[in-house]
Amino acid sequence: MKDLKTGFTDRLTAQQEAKKALLAKFKPKAAAPDPEFERLAEKRAAEKEALRQQHELAKAELRREKAEKEAARLEAERLAQEEIDAEKRADRKARKQLTKEEQKAKRDARYAARKARR
Repeated sequence: MKDLKTGFTDRLTAQQEAKKALLAKFKPKAAAPDPEFERLAEKRAAEKEALRQQHELAKAELRREKAEKEAARLEAERLAQEEIDAEKRADRKARKQLTKEEQKAKRDARYAARKARR
């Protein structure tokens, strides 16, 4: 005869166990590994790796080109700055030469004025 004094928790656990058993019946079984699937997975992985390497090479090429352009720009700036500096030096030298000529002209004028006074 059944025990009539089963409690609520006993009935609840029995219901949960029955539900788990029912769900386990419909759960898919583990299939044997398919060699074709594994071969395709390896092929896809190899293709993915090759594609990643191509992307890396393309990125490296872009970085190299960008670095070359930057180096060329810096070289052009350096040459332009050297030209500007050379022009400044030439101007400074010309001004200095002019002042020497002006000083000589003033000195000659003083000398001529002294000669004229005698």
